[in-house]
Amino acid sequence: MSPVRRGDALPVFNRIGVLRAERKMSRAQLAQLVDVNPQTVGALERGDHYPSLDLAFRICWVFDLPVEAVFSRTEFGPLSTEVYRNALSTEVYRNAQSTEINRSHRTTEGSEKPSA
Repeated sequence: MSPVRRGDALPVFNRIGVLRAERKMSRAQLAQLVDVNPQTVGALERGDHYPSLDLAFRICWVFDLPVEAVFSRTEFGPLSTEVYRNALSTEVYRNAQSTEINRSHRTTEGSEKPSA
């Protein structure tokens, strides 16, 4: 059974081409790893066909990424923007944690009573 394109109502976008390029992997290499024809990989990358759930899982296994990192119902932005946004979010989160720990430490120090 061949994957079918479902039209504009339920699009499936993917990052297969970008992920292949990052890993310097050819379509033929990916096709061999997921047991499909290289033309199938090309059709998936162009959005001409959508993968079965099984094929999507096999592709994600090759890239060692979760499904949502490879496939989406909404169009992906540039990967560099997403990486930067995630790094920034992580930094903001760490700074917030550090600030909270410092506040907590100061409150604890200030509430201690000297022993007599």
